Amino acid sequence: MQENFRQFLGRLREEGELLDFKQPVDIRHIATLVDQSDKAILFHKVIGYDMPVVSGIIRTRERAMMGMGAKTYREIEDRLANAIANPIPSRMLNTSPTHEVVMQGDDVDLYKIPIPMSSIFDGGPMITAGVVLARDPELGLNSGIYRFIVKERNLTGIDIVTPNNMRLFAQRAFERKEPLPISISLGTHPIEITGSGYRAPLGVDEMGIAGGLRGAPVELAQCKTIDMPYIADAEIVLEGEILPTGWTWPEGRFGEFTRLMGGLHWNPLVRIKAITMRKDAIYYSLHMPWENTWLAAPTRYAAIRQALRTAGVTVKDINVTLGGCAFWHAVISIKKQPGEAKNALLAALSVMDLKHVVVVDDDIDVNDPMDVEWAIATRVQGDKDIIIIPNARAKPLDPSLLQGAGIVPTGAKVGIDATIPEGIPKEHYERITYAYADSAKIGDYMKGKQDKPGKAGDKKEIEALAAKILAVIDKEPLYYTDIAERFADYEFRSVAQALGHLHATEKLWQDPRGKMCVRGSKFAAKLPVKGGG
Repeated sequence: MQENFRQFLGRLREEGELLDFKQPVDIRHIATLVDQSDKAILFHKVIGYDMPVVSGIIRTRERAMMGMGAKTYREIEDRLANAIANPIPSRMLNTSPTHEVVMQGDDVDLYKIPIPMSSIFDGGPMITAGVVLARDPELGLNSGIYRFIVKERNLTGIDIVTPNNMRLFAQRAFERKEPLPISISLGTHPIEITGSGYRAPLGVDEMGIAGGLRGAPVELAQCKTIDMPYIADAEIVLEGEILPTGWTWPEGRFGEFTRLMGGLHWNPLVRIKAITMRKDAIYYSLHMPWENTWLAAPTRYAAIRQALRTAGVTVKDINVTLGGCAFWHAVISIKKQPGEAKNALLAALSVMDLKHVVVVDDDIDVNDPMDVEWAIATRVQGDKDIIIIPNARAKPLDPSLLQGAGIVPTGAKVGIDATIPEGIPKEHYERITYAYADSAKIGDYMKGKQDKPGKAGDKKEIEALAAKILAVIDKEPLYYTDIAERFADYEFRSVAQALGHLHATEKLWQDPRGKMCVRGSKFAAKLPVKGGG
C-alpha cells in the first residue's frame, strides 16, 4: 500500500470522512470539537500558529479499516499477523521533504507547533501521535508510540511509566549515565502507527512489521543532530535525547485509553535538539481514547490468536471488547476438545496485559454480550471454572491497582471457562427454536397471507389417524412438532386428538430426548429405578 499521510487525508476527504474547517479556530477548542464530530477534522487556520492541525483520522472502526486498506475489521488482524510473520526491512533514503525546514540549537521552539490540550485536567500541551525510534547498542532498534508533554520550548517529558522495550532502553542508558537518542516522527500514515503499536519481542524491528503491512519497505532517513533514523515521509520530526534523569519528574495528568484521567506519572525528561519539517507541514493530534483504541485492538487479536495456535486450540472467533478498553478483556469461542478450555484460558492470559478472559463454545456469539453472559450463567460453576492468577504483570494505568512513584504494580488475571462442562449431555443446552421459523414469516402475514385449513376428523377418522402416527413412530421417534408437520394435511387439533388417543390407550411414550415413540419399544425411555423426582 504505497500511500503517505497526505494521500490518506485526501482519501478520507473523498469518502466524506474528513471535514475542512477553514475559519479561524482557537486551539483550546480543537479537542472538544473533534469529540463532537463523527468525521475527522482538518483545522486550516489555528489562531496564533502558521500550521494546520488534523485530528480524529482513525477515530472510528471504519476509518481504522480505511487506514489499513482493509474491507473488514478482521482483515486488519489477518494483515497484521501476516506482517508479523513476514516483515519487510526498512529502506534508508538520503533525505526527505521533512528537511525542507530545519530548526537547531537556540532556534528550536516547540511553541511554534500547534500542540493542543485535550482534557480540563491535562498537565500541558501533549504530543500524542509521535512514532518514536530508539536504538540500544545490544538490543537493536525499537519503535513505539509515546506521549510528550511540552514543558519548555525545547524540553518535554516522555511517558514510559509502563514496562516496555522503550522503558528498558531508557533504563539501560540511565544506568550507563548516558542520554538515549530518539527520533519522534509526527504526521505518519496509520500503518506506521499500527506497526509501532505492536509490542514485538526484543530484537524485532516494528518498522519491519509496518513494512509487512504496507507490502513494501518503510522509508527512513537520517536525522541531522543524532545518529537515528526517522520516517522519511513524516510531516514533522523532533530529534531528541531522553536525558539520564531517571523517573524523577512529575508529568500528567493524561486522558487514557481507559476513558479515565490518569494520575500523575514520574518520567524522564527529553531534550529536543532539532525540529525538521515540511515547509507546509500539517500537525496530527491523535485524539484519545478512540483513535488509540481502534488501532491498538488488532495487535491484541493477532497476539491472542498466535498464543492459542501455539497451544493447539482451534479458535472460532475472538472479541477484544470495547468495554475492556480493547486492552484488558477478551471473549474467545473455541471448537472444544476435553480440557482445552482451560488451556485456552492459560494461553490467552499470557498475552500482553490481558486481565480478564472468557472462553465459550462455538455456539456462542462472542460479539453479543447477552449471549456471553448467558453462557456464564448456564455453564459456569465458580469453584471449577474460574481461574485466578495473582501477581501477574499488569498495566500501571489500571486504576484499581496501587499507584505511586517507583511502583511497578502487579495484578490478578482472571479466566472464566464458560464452555459446556465435561459429562453434561449436549441436549441440556439445546436452545429454543420456534417451529416453522423458516417458513412462517411475519412480513408475509402483514401483507395478508392466509393459511389453508387442514382436514378435520370425527372420532373414527381420529382413530385412523392415530394408527398412521403409531406406524410412523414405531420405526422412528419424532418430536411432537415433526408429527404435526408430517400430517399437516390435517388441522392441528386433529393431530393433537390422535396423539391424545394413543396416550389414553397407553401406546404412546417418549425416548430420552423427548421424541414420541411406541411404549415398550427399543426407543422408549426407561423409568428411573427409584421412581420420579
